[in-house]
Amino acid sequence: MTETIAVLPGDGIGHEVVPVGVDVLAAVGDFDFVDVVAGDAVADRTGDPLPDATRQAVLHADATLFGAAGETAADVVIPLRRALDAFVNVRPARAYPGVDALQPETDLVILRENTEGVYAGIESEITDGVATCTRVVTERASRRLAEFACDYLADREAPSFTLAHKSNVMRVTDGLFRDTVLEVAEDRGVTAEPELMDALAMNLAMTTDSYDVVVAPNLAGDVLSDLAAGLVGGLGLLPSANVGAEGGLFEPVHGTAPDIAGEGVANPLATVLSVAMLLEFLDYNDAAADVRAAVEDVLVTGPHTPDLGGEASTEDVGAAVLSRLS
Repeated sequence: MTETIAVLPGDGIGHEVVPVGVDVLAAVGDFDFVDVVAGDAVADRTGDPLPDATRQAVLHADATLFGAAGETAADVVIPLRRALDAFVNVRPARAYPGVDALQPETDLVILRENTEGVYAGIESEITDGVATCTRVVTERASRRLAEFACDYLADREAPSFTLAHKSNVMRVTDGLFRDTVLEVAEDRGVTAEPELMDALAMNLAMTTDSYDVVVAPNLAGDVLSDLAAGLVGGLGLLPSANVGAEGGLFEPVHGTAPDIAGEGVANPLATVLSVAMLLEFLDYNDAAADVRAAVEDVLVTGPHTPDLGGEASTEDVGAAVLSRLS
């Protein structure tokens, strides 16, 4: 049976990097591709940033390759994650040979709760000049994340994970998150090491090699993964996977990059690494390993886009990856 991949470039450089990802998928497997649209341009044209046809295509696809969304990101990414019941965001951060990294020993994964916290979108202006944001944390979502983390740890053959929290201040919400994750870890015989998220941010920058897998609430995971990007050379090298009961959505972390959109110089390697994660999700493990090996070789030998100190175009780097897969 041929798997179906929904292809959603979104906005900005998504239209430049996603085609490279599609070319890589076509080079290593036999997939049916369904092109769909969402984001700022669609909202300007139709008034709806996420057409129902796109939502349905994503729901019925075996996986989705997504580029980036701009000002309408909250109206695109969050509803798609909810539709897929994508309760965990997997964000690896690794320093590669050939890349000038602040912390060359970095090789970690952040497992971020993906449905709750302040990103639940419950905000209101209660009076003029006063706004509130409701933070939602449930035992169910915390437990699902913890179960996923324990399974992930076994696959990675890692001895323990770090649990990011701020329960010394957010005693009820982060207290529930921390206690639930610790309970699951204990039941599964897994070592979980709690650490206050602000201290973790400092320690992650200073002693990166002390960390392997980090489990975090939604907002903390978002911030910590961008910090990790800075340690390995920038957002152009960070892939991510939104994994849930109804499927997976795979996207680079870098966003729309409006400052370089349309110039043809965006680094496509985070998208290609997201493709590797998509392939693993569909159990194409050998193909995923081949894609990662191709990326690593390009990073060592070039060509490089300007964000990595080179002069190559997006197309040049994509062609270099493909040449190593042929």
